[in-house]
Amino acid sequence: MSQFQTSHDREYQAAGELRAADTTLESVLKRDRFAVLAALALLTALAWAYVLWLVRTVPAMPGMEMGMAAMGPAIRHWTLPQFLFGLLMWTVMMAGMMLPTAAPIILLYARIGRQAQAEHRPFAATGWFAGGYLLAWAGFSLLVTMLQAALSRAALLTPGMASANDMLGAAILIAAGIYQWLSLKERCLASCRSPLSFLQHHGGFKGQALPSLGLGLRHGLYCIGCCWALMLLLFAGGVMNIAWIACLAILVLLEKVLSEGRNVSRMVGAVLIIGGLVLALQHLPV
Repeated sequence: MSQFQTSHDREYQAAGELRAADTTLESVLKRDRFAVLAALALLTALAWAYVLWLVRTVPAMPGMEMGMAAMGPAIRHWTLPQFLFGLLMWTVMMAGMMLPTAAPIILLYARIGRQAQAEHRPFAATGWFAGGYLLAWAGFSLLVTMLQAALSRAALLTPGMASANDMLGAAILIAAGIYQWLSLKERCLASCRSPLSFLQHHGGFKGQALPSLGLGLRHGLYCIGCCWALMLLLFAGGVMNIAWIACLAILVLLEKVLSEGRNVSRMVGAVLIIGGLVLALQHLPV
């Protein structure tokens, strides 16, 4: 009887320890979630603060040698400082617009990472995954800065970095609208809207820094595949038009979080195509 009682007590004690461990892990997960959300919120706020500073301050800089007016249609060649300025601007802007949309998968990665650590399994810090995601958008920023330099060299941008040619603006609207309806957009959007499915289909969670960085980079590439055409709309409405930037950021977020995000994409695509056609028809010779 005493042996049975002792065995029962041990099982009860083990169960109690397991419940205590689960409670501790849950408490740590909540703390981690708060820390990750706070870090993402801070980075996003800093990025938007920088963009707002650019909108308010850069046009007023003496001589505007590094400012928006220096990127207007009269300027055909960029200096290296101007190119680096544009690259920094795009990189920070993309971070501010896209980090909120990546929050679900970054939080999921952090949660599984903590659980893996509790089970004494190796797991790379969440920062590596987030860094890979931002690295992908930095690469996109480099490409779009090169595009902006080319448009500036061709005198196709206004001092506010919007299209100086209505036919170019119409082409951007129509192209972005058509892309909203393509299957490639749908596949990329599906990957962005299903964080767990994405991770499972791309090798799962990583225990080392470089593979974790690569996984974040791959997710960033899918995100670019989803949003690149919408980002080019900044050339139609103005790269430094803060209302236009905010509207695009909200649209991208809605596409990814709403259950009817695909329908939102198609509706926006139809509006863009109609808007582009109207703009083009207004400038056709009669």
